[in-house]
Amino acid sequence: MAQQVGDPANASAGGSVRPEIISPTQEDPVVADNCEVIGGPMGVHSAGGRWWNALRVLLVLTVLGFLVGWMTKTPCTTTGWADPGRYTHLCYTDIAPLFELRGFADHVFPYIQDPLPGQQQLEYPVLTGLFMALAGFLTPSGDSGMLWFYVINSLMLAVCLGVAVIATALTVKRRPWDAAMVALAPGTILCATINWDLIAVALTAVALCLWAKRYPTWAGVVLGLAAAAKFYPLMLLGPLLILCWRAARMNAFFRCLGGFVVAWLVCNVPFMLINFDGWATFYTFSSERGEDFGSFWFVLSSLGQIDGLDISFSVPADWLNLVATGLFLLLCVGVAILGLAAKRRPRLAAMCFLVIAAFLITNKVYSPQYVLWLIPLAALARPRWRDFLIWQVGETIYYVAIWLYLAGFNDGKGLPAGWYAVAIMIHIAATVFFAVMVVRDALKPSRDPIRTDGFDEDRDDPGGGVLDGAPDRWARDPLPV
Repeated sequence: MAQQVGDPANASAGGSVRPEIISPTQEDPVVADNCEVIGGPMGVHSAGGRWWNALRVLLVLTVLGFLVGWMTKTPCTTTGWADPGRYTHLCYTDIAPLFELRGFADHVFPYIQDPLPGQQQLEYPVLTGLFMALAGFLTPSGDSGMLWFYVINSLMLAVCLGVAVIATALTVKRRPWDAAMVALAPGTILCATINWDLIAVALTAVALCLWAKRYPTWAGVVLGLAAAAKFYPLMLLGPLLILCWRAARMNAFFRCLGGFVVAWLVCNVPFMLINFDGWATFYTFSSERGEDFGSFWFVLSSLGQIDGLDISFSVPADWLNLVATGLFLLLCVGVAILGLAAKRRPRLAAMCFLVIAAFLITNKVYSPQYVLWLIPLAALARPRWRDFLIWQVGETIYYVAIWLYLAGFNDGKGLPAGWYAVAIMIHIAATVFFAVMVVRDALKPSRDPIRTDGFDEDRDDPGGGVLDGAPDRWARDPLPV
C-alpha cells in the first residue's frame, strides 16, 4: 500500500490525515528503488503548498526532456538536413523539408490556394495546416527560412507538450506525478519534433481532463478540435460510448458527441466550401497510400528484400484498406466485449489506450512519432514505470532502426531490410505487451495501480468523470479471470 502524503491543515486541526497526492517514490517499485539519485523518497512536507509543487516540477522536467530532444537534432540544424546525415545522425524531421515543398516559403495558404509548380497540396487535417501556416507567417524570409520554420514550429510544439503534460497531471486527482511519464518518455524526447502530432496529443489530453472534471460538452468540443488536427481522437468516442452505456450515462455521451461534431464542423466546413478538393487531400492521400514504414504490412511487402527469401506479399491499396480496417474493427469488437463483459467496468483511459493501440498495430503505417498518441493514455491507463519502460525500449529500438534503414537508400550502407523488419516487429510487440498489461488490469482490478493506490476506499475510475462511481447497470457474465 502506498504511503500517503498528508494534508497539514487537516492534521493540525486534529482530524485524520487526508491523502493529498500519491508519490511514485513510495508507490512505484522502479522509482522507489532508484529514487536515491534525486535525494530519496518524497516526504509529507512535499505537499505543503511550497512553490515547487508537482505541476511546476513537471514543467521543468518537460523543458529538460524537450531540450535533450532538441539537442539530438543539432547535427541536422547545422547541416540543413542534408542526406544521408539526417538519417545516420538520427535527426530527421518532416518539418524542415515541408517548408518549401508545401509552399510555406512562398506564403501559399494551405487548402485555399493551389500549390505552385514543384509543390503539393498539404496532406494534413485543417487544424494542423493552420498551425503550420501560423509558423510560416512567423518565419522570417531569407536563406535561413527553413531553419527558422523548424525552430518556430518546435517552440510551438513545446507549448503543446507542456499542455499535454499538465492536462495529464490534472486528469486523475492526487496522481499528478504520473504525467512525468509523458514528459520524460524516450518516445517523447526523440519524437516530439518529427511531425506535428503534439497538436492533437495536447488537445486530446485536455479533452480527457475536461471529461474527468465532469464537463462532457466542453470535452467533446476540445476532442473535436483534436480530430480536426489528427484523425485518431475520433476513435475515443467508441470507448466513451461503451462505458457510458454500461454506466447509464448516455446523456453525458451525447453532450460530448454534440460538442465534438460542432467543433469539427466549425473547423472544417469553411474550407470544404471554399476548396473541397484541397480540403480533401488528407483523406484521399490516407486512403490511396499503400503499406508504409513501421507497419506489419510493410514487413510482409519487404520480405523479398531479405537474403534467402524469394517471397513477398504486396496488397493493392484498396484491398489493404479493407483488410486493415477489418482487422481494426475486429479488435475494436474485442475491446467492446471487454468493456461490456468485464467483471468490473474498465476505466476510461484503459479502454482509450486499447483502441488507439489496436489502430496502430493494424494500420498501413506506424510512424515513429505515432508513439506520442499513446504515451499520455499509457500514463493514465497503467502508471507503472517498469512496463512503461519495457514498451519504450521497443519504441527506441525502432526509432534508431528506421533512420538507419532509410540511410541505405542513399549510400547502400544502411540497416538491412531483414533487421529493419525485426525492429518493426519489436516495436509492435512492445505495444502489444503494454496493451496486454492494460487488459490484465481490466480483468483483474486488484492489479490496477490506480484502483489499488492506497486510498481509504476502493477506487472506481478517478479519471472517468461522470463514470466514476456510477452504477454498473450493464454488467454481463464476467470474462474468465
